[in-house]
Amino acid sequence: DKYEREASKYWNEFYRTHKNNFFKDRNWLFLEFPEILPEDKREELKTEESSSAHTNINSTNNFSHKNEMFEEGEEYWKKNYEGGSTSVQGYICNKKQAKSLADNPQGKNCGEELGRLESFPGSDATYRILEVGCGAGNSVFPILKVLCNTPGTFLYCCDFASGAVELVKSHSSYNSAWCSAFVHDVCDDALPYPFPDEILDVILLVFVLSTIHPDRMQGVVNRLAKLLKPGGMLLFRDYGRYDTAQLRFKKGHCLSENFYVRGDGTRVYFFTKDEVWNIFNLAGLTEVQNLVDRRLQVNRKKKVKMQRVWIQSKFQKPL
Repeated sequence: DKYEREASKYWNEFYRTHKNNFFKDRNWLFLEFPEILPEDKREELKTEESSSAHTNINSTNNFSHKNEMFEEGEEYWKKNYEGGSTSVQGYICNKKQAKSLADNPQGKNCGEELGRLESFPGSDATYRILEVGCGAGNSVFPILKVLCNTPGTFLYCCDFASGAVELVKSHSSYNSAWCSAFVHDVCDDALPYPFPDEILDVILLVFVLSTIHPDRMQGVVNRLAKLLKPGGMLLFRDYGRYDTAQLRFKKGHCLSENFYVRGDGTRVYFFTKDEVWNIFNLAGLTEVQNLVDRRLQVNRKKKVKMQRVWIQSKFQKPL
């Protein structure tokens, strides 16, 4: 009851402490979830990935797309279970992209008229994405980097923690012409979203559902399903049963079956593939992909091995 009641306090404290220096940017998103992008942009990105320029970006970051999926490495565990800290540099738009945004503050190359009134943010867009649980923007800014010059696209992002939303809004790459960040408690069914139902093409739900009490998960997914257009996609990735994170919890951290509290007061649930299918199926969504992703993460310097288990799923709203 205490951790449910004070969840907002713990997450705000988390972002006040770490700001945007905790998790890596999720540049692997487009590899695993190309559905985030409009069809024509997916083809364009494939071409760019094969170019030498894209290779240079990867070498600068010192991570391949695959390696970036290991966003919670040994340093993460030290911080949450054994003490210690980690720091990862945040994403900053390159000069060309920043200039493009500055030259088009109202999205002129989308055909928008300067000063035109909108009934809600992104109402003129033809392709809309919502990221639930955006945190400090580790998915937001890689997505904006790709979409910032794509006419008709708009990204919504929300988080339970007001501190996280402030971090997104204060980022140098945030621009309200392309993105709207807002505070939202997805567990509150009575709380309206700042846009109508059935307008979203994509919902991104990555390492978020696991932070919610198991009794409230179904209600959250039911509400999110209403936001999708017919044919829209919900993209899901989260912790799988018997991931190293679960096996490392010490006595006294288990709140209920497969649901734990970390040392900082934030909570985490570990799913099976069948549980995930059942939740989304009950919400009226159809399975496109639902798999267990098992990977061995190795820190050769420290001679530490971690058996990672994630559930990755794609569910579609029927036409």
